[in-house]
Amino acid sequence: MAELLETYACVPSTERGRGILISGDPKSDSIVYCNGRSVIIRSLSSPLEASIYGEHAYQATVARFSPNGEWVASADVSGTVRIWGRHGDRVLKNEFRVLSGRIDDLQWSPDGQRIVASGDGKGKSFVRAFMWDSGSNVGEFDGHSRRVLSCAFKPTRPFRIATCGEDFLVNFYEGPPFRFKLSQREHSNFVNCVRFSPDGSKFITVSSDKKGIIYDAKTGEKMGELSAADAHKGSIYAVNWSPDSKQVLTVSADKTAKVWEIMDDGNGKLNRTLECLGSGGVDDMLVSCLWQNDHLVTVSLGGTINIFSASDPEKTVTTFSGHMKSVSSLAFLHQSGQKIILSSSYDGLIVRWMQGVGYVGKLQRKDSTQIKCFAAVEEELVTSGFDNKVWRIPLNGDKCGEAVHVDVGSQPKDLSLAVKFPEVALVSTDSGLAILRGSKLASSIKVTYVVTASTISPDGAEAIVGGQDGKLHIYSIAEDVLTEESVLEKHRGAITVIRYSSDASMFASADANREAVVWDRMTREVKLKNMLYHSARINCLAWSPDGRMVATGSLDTCVIIYDVDKPASNRITIKGAHLGGVYGLAFCDENSIISSGEDACVRVWRLLQQ
Repeated sequence: MAELLETYACVPSTERGRGILISGDPKSDSIVYCNGRSVIIRSLSSPLEASIYGEHAYQATVARFSPNGEWVASADVSGTVRIWGRHGDRVLKNEFRVLSGRIDDLQWSPDGQRIVASGDGKGKSFVRAFMWDSGSNVGEFDGHSRRVLSCAFKPTRPFRIATCGEDFLVNFYEGPPFRFKLSQREHSNFVNCVRFSPDGSKFITVSSDKKGIIYDAKTGEKMGELSAADAHKGSIYAVNWSPDSKQVLTVSADKTAKVWEIMDDGNGKLNRTLECLGSGGVDDMLVSCLWQNDHLVTVSLGGTINIFSASDPEKTVTTFSGHMKSVSSLAFLHQSGQKIILSSSYDGLIVRWMQGVGYVGKLQRKDSTQIKCFAAVEEELVTSGFDNKVWRIPLNGDKCGEAVHVDVGSQPKDLSLAVKFPEVALVSTDSGLAILRGSKLASSIKVTYVVTASTISPDGAEAIVGGQDGKLHIYSIAEDVLTEESVLEKHRGAITVIRYSSDASMFASADANREAVVWDRMTREVKLKNMLYHSARINCLAWSPDGRMVATGSLDTCVIIYDVDKPASNRITIKGAHLGGVYGLAFCDENSIISSGEDACVRVWRLLQQ
């Protein structure tokens, strides 16, 4: 048995030049957002509390809580809306194909009976409103000629719906059943977001023309604008009202968020500007916002979530972040008495997590190239990307020192460090092997088979290389020279990963044909066989610190932990550990294991002895 201790959740998927939607539930102080096929619910007060829904068949784009907070409606790029229970088994209430293209926004009616969704479609069908239980239409939405980026439901009776989009129009509908009432063309660029005030008296639209315009919610007529003197200097991507309907929060590509006071005449006066600390690059552009209770939440293009206090401008800003893309590698380190987890994704991001705390920062490298292979010891990181270079980066706590690189001649397939002598590294390419000593290429050899995986022993005296043909080639290393000693044959598929146990008395190998094998290092005999319980290729493998257990992670979303001294049938299986597959594994002690995967999340599990 294994129980989930902590989830370090992914951040919202963002896109340059577009706003995204995060929404919330004021009663439970939770927010909901999307990344890939996952819908993530997180608590603002304790970010480690995250639950993830992964039943969408396509990339999810938007999710919202129902007015009573019991249901969630989430939509995806195929135009499908799923309505599911927030608690317990997440029972699916309904699934409807609403539009023929991507859905960009959806909103519940205040009585929780109807849903309006907008986005991209064929012909004129860019907006649709329907009953939540039957899916039957509740109106006709004419008047748009291009993708509709946002829609909003008036929170008080008589019901109204406002929509806006890429045709620069703001359309107003009366109902139900809803009918076109009027169209406003006050904006001169894409209209990115429309929102009604909670008291139902006004609604506001914001646009890439840097303007925000306020309208009367009953008639749809323009009332006023946000002050041009203090206007944003970039496209405004999102807007949200305060609970008392007197202020709005806007976020923009100019990397600032602004709080505006809305007068009775409909004009907006700047109240305060929120500066989000960052590196100053494009990743600091703000693409989403939410005003929930006393929290002002902003989301940047890089996925960083900042939480400001609405009532206390002096209060320290809370920041949490994480990965947006698949997490391919993990390392567990003890740094100054703390348990630190490093995770890396192929987009070049390395994140530091602390057990029990969660996100503690990103490792800023001067050369933030993409990462394919990643290894770490207490004082150093070694990475390689999609070019011929291997980078060695000194690690000073949470800072990276001056990186040096070695050109190994072709793209590295795998790299590993001799843990007892970390200056020695083995790098394998498609058709060769190289030994690095510090920042120098000590030796290299060509091989006649296609290399797919490799590892070096902790003392740096032996290397094992796996091939496309499923064979394991064992090399001895003397004075940085590799000499082939023997070939082991047991696998029936290309070798995907090889790892030594911490005391180097055993090693384990796994292949693309879903099999793992544990070998005795001295005799080179099979120690544990029949490890055939995955249903797809094995991507990663890890040993427990005491060398008693070995864990495998696979494309089939499962993690399986075997006890080396017991038959393979006596195993612990974690089903559905990561949506899309498991790509990283590391033990933090004898009873807990860290996993990462395609869903961009990192999870910590406690193993319960059977």
